[in-house]
Amino acid sequence: MPLLIGVLCVMAIAYRFYSAFLAAKVATLDDLRTTPAVELNDGQNFHPTNKWVLFGHHFAAISGAGPLIGPVLAAQFGYLPGLLWIVIGVCLAGAVQDFLVLSMSLRRGGRSLAQIAFSDVGKVAGVASTVAILFILIIALAGLGKVVVKALGGETVKFPVGSQIVLPVGVNSMEYVSHGVIRIPIGSELRWPGGSMIYESAFNFKTTLGIGLQSDEYPPNLSGSEKIDFLKTAHWHFELDPDAVRVVPGSSWGTFTIAMTIPIALFVGLYMYKLRPGRVIEASIIGAALTLVATFIGGMIPGSPLEPFFNLKDTTVIWAMAIYGFVASVLPVWILLCPRDYLSSFLKIGTIALLVGGVIIANPKMEAPAINHTFLAGGPTVPGSLFPFLFITVMCGSISGFHALVSSGTTPKMVKREKDARMIGYGAMLIEGLVGVVAMIAATTLSPGDYYAMNTDLAKVPAFHDRILSIPGGGIEHIGDYESRTQESLRGRTGGAVTLAVGMANIFDGIARKFGHSAEASLNSLWKYWYHFAIMFEALFILTTIDTGTRIGRFLLQEVLGKVHPSLGIKGGWFGAIFATAAIVAGWC
Repeated sequence: MPLLIGVLCVMAIAYRFYSAFLAAKVATLDDLRTTPAVELNDGQNFHPTNKWVLFGHHFAAISGAGPLIGPVLAAQFGYLPGLLWIVIGVCLAGAVQDFLVLSMSLRRGGRSLAQIAFSDVGKVAGVASTVAILFILIIALAGLGKVVVKALGGETVKFPVGSQIVLPVGVNSMEYVSHGVIRIPIGSELRWPGGSMIYESAFNFKTTLGIGLQSDEYPPNLSGSEKIDFLKTAHWHFELDPDAVRVVPGSSWGTFTIAMTIPIALFVGLYMYKLRPGRVIEASIIGAALTLVATFIGGMIPGSPLEPFFNLKDTTVIWAMAIYGFVASVLPVWILLCPRDYLSSFLKIGTIALLVGGVIIANPKMEAPAINHTFLAGGPTVPGSLFPFLFITVMCGSISGFHALVSSGTTPKMVKREKDARMIGYGAMLIEGLVGVVAMIAATTLSPGDYYAMNTDLAKVPAFHDRILSIPGGGIEHIGDYESRTQESLRGRTGGAVTLAVGMANIFDGIARKFGHSAEASLNSLWKYWYHFAIMFEALFILTTIDTGTRIGRFLLQEVLGKVHPSLGIKGGWFGAIFATAAIVAGWC
């Protein structure tokens, strides 16, 4: 709690004084200058937008997986290095970059960094910048999309080499879910050379080979009744083939909620610009209320008759993302992209505000060491050493080059007045830095034993087992309790998303306990709700970056194609927009 209050004070001082200095003395913002949104207003890409709506769009566009996942993975080094890098980096580097690139683009007709390089540096630099930015953008979108696919469409987890599954006493058969997919009952044990674990929930696994049940206790020459009695009391096990993987289901709750934000955003866009022009507060209240309703209803989808429609395969999620990204990029910006990002920012900032309040109220203990000397040279989450891998792992939330593409992409084409750039460019990045701080706190309030149980690939557990135990708290685990609450297997769920969801659920749980909630069964039920809400929140957080990134890539490609033929440029009409968008979407898909 005192740590978070200190961070909030530093960020407040940075915004009040440092950003004001930059606005007045460096960018020299002046509302008398006409912005590209006003000068080139076409109702399609250039469109003067209310500063609060644009703040929501810009924040949603820049805040993807980075500020959520990066700090969680960087917690391997301890909480102090990551926190220092986030707070110092965002105040003096990340927010400065976003703000000044936005100001620079405003003075150059809302053009992208690549086109600014063409005019300010030369053709060679312009071509090099264009090619580099296109590659970086497509790879970044593919990486962000991968996280969404794993969150919404499920994932597969490998087992350690030489593993075997021991079934509960008396269980001598298993349910075949589909071809090659087998259901393992609750209470089964996974054993590997040097370790073992009990599964607190049933799960599916996929194998390319058949399984042969064996029992080391099987005596010879049993009669019929003796054999029946033995089958009821024996331990049966089978060996896992090297290609066997655990199948983790997708999030039907998250998929439903995110799907519902699309028609809600279309309605809000029409309400704000056509039905009741200028009534931003009315549209915001309606949109926020509908989003919260969709989030609440989404919690009822798992286990309902609608679940099969929203429990999608990973390939289906990719197709859905491709269709959405294409439509959001081609439609006029005020219809879908901007309203949806704005609505998403309500859920994003609202959840972060709840977490900030939760940390202050519940005041959880940071279980992770300030500096983890055991893994400073590399470990299970980040294979490289503290320098330079901390700064590669924590980018968004501190400083990210991707943000410069947003600040010279969609946002400068919608700024109504120059002075709005300070709040949008510097302010939105400060909030993203706060997201990174909260994510770091959520991860480090888990015991090191739980943190590494979730973030160590099961196949690599033998290599790290002894070193994890040497960390203070490395042998303390509550993961079995977490698994029984969520009815999901959490071990080996690498990547940081599951760890953050468990950490967030623990903070919300701490609030309930602080207010005197003592019914354990009710708390466990709420804990599961908070966990799945966190998973949905992460996917929503990331997806808004993909739609804006696709539009930015389209702008960049059209700027190049416009030099070939004007009809393919940004002002060239529908054909150029559709062609360029299809190319970008195909690239990241």
